[in-house]
Amino acid sequence: MKLKNSLGRLALFGIAMVVMLSLGCASKGVENDPILRLSAVESLEQGKQLMEQGKYTQATKYLSHAFEIEPNSATGREALLLVADAHFAHGGPDNMIQAEAKYRDFLNRFPTSDRAAYVQFQIGNALAARLERPDRDQKPTLDALDAYRELLRIYPTTEYREEAQLRIDELLSLLAEHEFSVAYFYYRYGLPGAAVGRLERMLENYPTYQDKDKAYYYLGLANRKGGRAEEATQWFQRLKDEFPESGYVHDVPSGV
Repeated sequence: MKLKNSLGRLALFGIAMVVMLSLGCASKGVENDPILRLSAVESLEQGKQLMEQGKYTQATKYLSHAFEIEPNSATGREALLLVADAHFAHGGPDNMIQAEAKYRDFLNRFPTSDRAAYVQFQIGNALAARLERPDRDQKPTLDALDAYRELLRIYPTTEYREEAQLRIDELLSLLAEHEFSVAYFYYRYGLPGAAVGRLERMLENYPTYQDKDKAYYYLGLANRKGGRAEEATQWFQRLKDEFPESGYVHDVPSGV
């Protein structure tokens, strides 16, 4: 019986020690990280001040704390959006990935927010900031294009409409230039038929392409190289008729 009582007292003592150690660790954690002592409002204000000073990494810590302790309040909602804005303002590929993720998180949580159009626009901007050169993979370009188009679809009267449309036009030009780079590769490596097909599809799919004179010139060259003299002459003539001042006109092979 005495043994049982002793074991019981030891067990209670052990539990008490665990609780005390846990409380001690929690208290020590608060002492080591003063952010944890702040309310959501206090943390939000501190985060805003740091953003104004351009200290984005520090700002995200305070803003994240404000959101974590009051995720469904107006304060938490504002903090989450500012976390995304801080990553975006900081810049760089990694921060743009974080910004996109936070913006999407905001839309998932608060789809009816009066800032929803801005957030959708920023998703497009975060994706557009990670674009590759025309000769590289164009998935980021396509993703950004989808984001801007989604903005115009859901919020057709948004104040960001005009700017989004400009971005869409720029992205389409980049995709067209990617198609041209592929066609040029085919031409250089002895595949004129593939080059012609790619260039013709490019002109059909991207009618607003800015460098059509370049496309006409290489359509003429590729057809000529492929033994289609009549088609080559037609493209060279179209180049001369539509772009008489183009530098490519002077490069048209003699006798054409």
